[in-house]
Amino acid sequence: MKEFAEIFGLNTDGSFAPKYQASCFCNAIKYEVCADPVDAKICHCKACQKLHGAPMQWAAIFHKHHVRFLEGVNHLVFYNGELNRRERILPCKVSCALCGTLIADEGRRMWLAFPSLFDFGSPPTVPDAFKPTCHIFYGVRMIDLYDDLPKWSGHKNESALI
Repeated sequence: MKEFAEIFGLNTDGSFAPKYQASCFCNAIKYEVCADPVDAKICHCKACQKLHGAPMQWAAIFHKHHVRFLEGVNHLVFYNGELNRRERILPCKVSCALCGTLIADEGRRMWLAFPSLFDFGSPPTVPDAFKPTCHIFYGVRMIDLYDDLPKWSGHKNESALI
């Protein structure tokens, strides 16, 4: 956990200006980001479907150095689906040990946050930067979606458009 705390350290030197805050369902885990996401996507891959218990996952992608944890680092649970191991082996899923909320996907350089965990006010007004730019792994989708977003058979810009 020490390595995790160093990467997502409690940046207290004043250079981190929070822009958005997120939390798990029980509020034991809270984190903030200091920038807009670099991209946002809807993923339809089988792993996301099973791990989220939903037909798709909406993720907003941040650089790790734009993420800072405020509370609950000791409640984080990590899971590497490729190895089927409950360890922080990147890439991995990150969740809350108390309420089970999936917090994010942690990649080697990026943090894929779930926008539904962010506080966008009441009623929520999702900033444009969080709105999805495309669908990925649309070839294995559970349901058809009728929107104007590009639909990739695999990763964005690395697979065929459907």
